[in-house]
Amino acid sequence: MAGKNYLDLKADVWDTGKCASCGACVAVCPADAIFFKTGIESAHPLNSGYCKEVNDGVPCGACYEVCPRLHTCKPELIGTYIDIVSAKAEFGIPKKQSGGAVTAILANALEQGMIDAVVTVVEDPWTLRPSSAVITSGEALIHHAGSRYNWWVPLVASLKEAIINRKFTNVAVVGVPCVVEAIHQMRESDLDLLRPFRKYIRLVVGLFCTETFDYEKLVQDKLIAQKNLDPLDITRFDVKGKLEITLKDGSLTVLSLNEVEDCVRPGCKICTDLTALHSDISAGSIGSPQGYTTLIIRNPTGRQFVTSAIGNGKLSLEKGVNLESINKLSTKKMERMPEEC
Repeated sequence: MAGKNYLDLKADVWDTGKCASCGACVAVCPADAIFFKTGIESAHPLNSGYCKEVNDGVPCGACYEVCPRLHTCKPELIGTYIDIVSAKAEFGIPKKQSGGAVTAILANALEQGMIDAVVTVVEDPWTLRPSSAVITSGEALIHHAGSRYNWWVPLVASLKEAIINRKFTNVAVVGVPCVVEAIHQMRESDLDLLRPFRKYIRLVVGLFCTETFDYEKLVQDKLIAQKNLDPLDITRFDVKGKLEITLKDGSLTVLSLNEVEDCVRPGCKICTDLTALHSDISAGSIGSPQGYTTLIIRNPTGRQFVTSAIGNGKLSLEKGVNLESINKLSTKKMERMPEEC
């Protein structure tokens, strides 16, 4: 936005507790002056003390332009779409989350040359510590399938690595709603500094999300210290109005969201978007039977990627998604709407 810089972003978003911690401002800062720390200082980004506009008078405003927390006043339950289906991968994905449909779509797209890189979340199998990554092969994608998207990671920051540093020109992004909203702002903006992102992001897959959790607070302080759970024994997390933790022996540990409230990222508490309204394809386990992924195909781009995966035998679809369950959880999340909106 013209005339805006990181000081405005800091005043309007970082200092008010609204920051989504998505990493978009990190990705688009041309001076590499915005960064994240982990731990108690991770509620919002930090600045090195330099800004091209503030220090040198060079117009920028990229960080303010892409912030998802400055564009949050249009709540919808499910949003616009072409079709809603249940889907599952038609090949083996050892660690798949729900039906493995997102992995199937992306693996097919890499194989067919529709994309050349995927920006997504991976995690250390020993500690569950998450990180963002740029994946360029179907094999690596399948290996990392099932990574938990309910961890906080400044995912969009990896777009700079994918697009600016490594020069990929057909990039897919997989992320939670705040990430999707940030990408939407990049795609819609006419700011010249954002042109590479606008031009080279080909597909956005949004993941259903109620909230994300701080790794240290949830794993170290809650699960290990209080619940005596070993991260090595955990095979899966699901958030469906409660936190469900599946262990290797098949047992289930269930925590109410009230029990893990202190582990929720601060900026999540004002987010009203469950289904990633501005994605090309939205995906989640809500509304589909066990072993399937709900896909909300929102536009022709999303349909093209799904159709290709089906045509190549990577994906199968079923009708009969339970929209009531999606609407119910979407309604609950919309209750967070800030009064100023």
